[in-house]
Amino acid sequence: MTVRAVPAVTRAVAILRLLGRHKTPLGMKAISQALGLVPSTSLHILRVLVAEELVKVDTAKQYSLGMGALSLARTALDNSDFPTLVQPHIDALSRRYPVTAIGVELPNLEHMIVVALSQTQAPVRLHVDIDSRFPALRWHNAPTYAAWRKEVETARRQGFSIDRGNYIAGVTVVAVPVLNVAGTIAQAIVSVGISSQLDRAASVALAHDMQDAARAVETQLG
Repeated sequence: MTVRAVPAVTRAVAILRLLGRHKTPLGMKAISQALGLVPSTSLHILRVLVAEELVKVDTAKQYSLGMGALSLARTALDNSDFPTLVQPHIDALSRRYPVTAIGVELPNLEHMIVVALSQTQAPVRLHVDIDSRFPALRWHNAPTYAAWRKEVETARRQGFSIDRGNYIAGVTVVAVPVLNVAGTIAQAIVSVGISSQLDRAASVALAHDMQDAARAVETQLG
């Protein structure tokens, strides 16, 4: 199906995504430069977005996402069947392994949003909250580019990824994608645990159990 471009909508969405990627507000000039827009065009779109409460502006004319955008995001998450379907699976994972198991939505390549959560009963554990947002690409101990490329290829071949101490020092993160009908990643199952409590063999066994859970959720989502 051919989608006819609507420039005003495309630019408005680009502004919202740009603001969503920044933790601090941006001025109109910075927004225009980042997106290659004429300042007057940015101003007209921003005024409409502010009026619709999707964007807010402070007294210094700095723009950030408004509560209207949060309301839309919450409605989208509330209407998703994924949190309900994944919950029993992550409960089983956190009982079997010393990990906090979570279901995440992936609205873009920059962030993950926690929509389902099951805490381990291990005495030492990581704290995570529902609705928490985490950067998808961030390193505490960054690998070399060559090592990263090798890990990406391994993850693509195996269907899961295991990070030991790069994303968060001292923490092992195991992730498995949940694919939609188009075969792209819309959600994921992620388990996080203290590395000293989760050796390589246990991490691989956990990853295989997570793959079984992901396939079951995919089938239920249709």
